[in-house]
This record gives sequence, structure tokens and C-alpha cells, in this order.
Amino acid sequence: MDPKRWSRPIYFQASRYGEFRTVTNTSEAATALSTAWPISRGRSLKTAKRTCQQVLSGKRPPSEARNAFIAAAVEANVYVKER
Repeated sequence: MDPKRWSRPIYFQASRYGEFRTVTNTSEAATALSTAWPISRGRSLKTAKRTCQQVLSGKRPPSEARNAFIAAAVEANVYVKER
């Protein structure tokens, strides 16, 4: 499967203990949203998951998944840093 690479990676705080992870593509973002996310519900989270799936199936560009991931992070109060 094509991971749908992003133009720039995003670093995000994966836990309350300061662990940071790097996300470089839509596949990694979808995994993070499903496994390492501090909230299980939210409008932006739902949108980000749906957008990632649409990007992975070729229906939308990778930049939209990146933007949706950032919006989900803001909603969940997850620290993100763009490189």
C-alpha cells in the first residue's frame, strides 16, 4: 500500500510523559489516530480518520490528511510541531 507521503513531517507528543513521535505520511497518521490518541471521540478526530482513509484510497490528496491530523491534534490538546 502506498503510504501517501506528506511534504513535511509532523512531530507530536504521543503521551503525557513527553514521548514524541514523527508522522511522515497518511498511513502513519491513521495508525496514530487509532492507537496513540488521547481521546476516543471528537468531530476533528472523526474527520481526520475519514480523511486518512479517503487519501489512502486515492480519493483525496495527502495534504488534506496532514491538515486534518493537525486539526485533530488541536482538538485533543496534543502538542504538534511542524518541521
